[in-house]
Amino acid sequence: MNPNGRSFLFTAVICSLACLNATHLYGRQHKASVSSQDQTQQDAADAQGQQQDQQQDPLQRPRSDKERWAAQKAVRQELKGPYKTWLTQDVAYIITDSEAKAFKSLSNDEERDAFIEQFWQRRNPNPDSPENEYRDEHYRRIAYANEHFAAGEPGWKTDRGRIYIMYGKPDSIDSHPSGGRYDRPLDEGGGTTTTYPYEIWNYRYIDGIGENVDVEFVDSCMCGDYRFTINRGEKDALMHVPTGGETEMEKLNTAQRRNRLGSGPETLGIGTSGSLATQAQSKEFDRIAMASKLFAAPPVKFKDLDAFISEHKILTGPVFPFDVRTDFVKVTDNSVLVPITLQIRNRDMTFVTKDGVAKGVVNILGKVTTLTHKVVQTFEDTVSVEQPSELLEASLDKESVYWKALPLMPGLYRLDIAVKDVNNPDHIGIYGHSLDVPEYRDEKLAASSLILADRMSPVSSRDIGGGNFVIGNTYIRPRVMANPLSPVSYKRDQDLNFWMQVYNLGIDEATKSNNVEVTYEITDAKTGVVLLEKHLDSKELGPHSDQLTVKNTLPMAGLQPGKYKVTIKVNDAITKQEIAQSAPFVVQ
Repeated sequence: MNPNGRSFLFTAVICSLACLNATHLYGRQHKASVSSQDQTQQDAADAQGQQQDQQQDPLQRPRSDKERWAAQKAVRQELKGPYKTWLTQDVAYIITDSEAKAFKSLSNDEERDAFIEQFWQRRNPNPDSPENEYRDEHYRRIAYANEHFAAGEPGWKTDRGRIYIMYGKPDSIDSHPSGGRYDRPLDEGGGTTTTYPYEIWNYRYIDGIGENVDVEFVDSCMCGDYRFTINRGEKDALMHVPTGGETEMEKLNTAQRRNRLGSGPETLGIGTSGSLATQAQSKEFDRIAMASKLFAAPPVKFKDLDAFISEHKILTGPVFPFDVRTDFVKVTDNSVLVPITLQIRNRDMTFVTKDGVAKGVVNILGKVTTLTHKVVQTFEDTVSVEQPSELLEASLDKESVYWKALPLMPGLYRLDIAVKDVNNPDHIGIYGHSLDVPEYRDEKLAASSLILADRMSPVSSRDIGGGNFVIGNTYIRPRVMANPLSPVSYKRDQDLNFWMQVYNLGIDEATKSNNVEVTYEITDAKTGVVLLEKHLDSKELGPHSDQLTVKNTLPMAGLQPGKYKVTIKVNDAITKQEIAQSAPFVVQ
């Protein structure tokens, strides 16, 4: 290349570098300018955000997902102490998987106490009784198991203990505590052998499993630890002795000992072919199925009804109508009692007459779930109505009422109920509705539902707080209408019973008393004229409490047929708060 060419190339390179530097410099300046503008805008936004944060109440500012998760984690306590013992020991064999999952998800001890109470109540054979025979019998069985079946571990942990706790005392026991000589029946191969200690428990009937159920336990370690088995050959102590305890088929060379040591559930020495082998294989599957049922938690009694709630199964038969009413009563700051009242007309039930007695039976299954479909509470029960056959026709115009009170935390839930007419299995009814459980804050004057009842009376001291239709010290059976918005109906020869509780009354620090005026009145719904007005002083209802109950019974004879309204007004002179609750009713 000539010198002039080198000079031209050098000059071109210098120019290119200069252009690049200029472009780079311009880009940096432009970027700096843009960045400066962005920074200015960001500073302004931050300043505005800080000003808004200062003006906005931090308690009203929505929490981020991370903050909500941290709060939930902080609230949720680790299952420990007596609650862990209750779940893993006391009810380990009878609690269902869904119940255990629901119990583990509870956040505080108050919820767990309410869950445990409802757990036993769901299994109480007599819900009206203050005693729970099921629970008492369950703990009696645990104590018996611990006393009689311990084997290097507590008796409730052993297989015999588990079966005893779940199903009680067997109807008969074939016990061989020392083992010894054993003449096999033909279906086990025949012949004579020596056994380990074993027991066969026989139950004439187990619900959900069947009749004449044999449960076999073998102590193969000779240490008192009897293990459940579905293998009738496991008790054979000479199983691994080459020439010991041969079966009849093995003696005749129609079966070989090595076949007893195969992978099948039973080791009987009957060969691998023939009628006995076929029968044994059939029994093997039966034993496996039986074992699965034996060790499963008792199922939901009304599984068919559960399908209509959980799977929203479509009704195929005539609809079974029933009416539902829900009320709310404060228990603690974080717990609300929710009485659920079902009303079924006797005319809608199917009655079967036997021995001069007409009987109708209805199965009821209810479930409360959160909006995320987590089961919070369930209840199931059977309602029976019996009448002498000659009086049946007169009773068809009456109603049967069922009541269940569930403790729930404030929040929004879904309530599903399914009922079945037992004497007409295709006659099923379902109910589904939202359940908005209110929160009763300490600083706010509040009230329970205003309940209009057809029956109300005080209860004895021993029945306070328990039993059907009992709230506190009062028996109160709500009137239920097909449409919750419709007024309840009374006849002129009946009494109007109303009940309501008031919460969070102010207490004077000097007198340690409240200062509340309560007014209830009956108003003509058509004209608005007040027909009855009565004022009550808190001294008559409970002067030293932050809670009081307003209740009364009024005869309807003085009212003409028509529409009316009962209103309860509460004026708290200490907190300067007022509340009022109203409920319409009709006099026929």
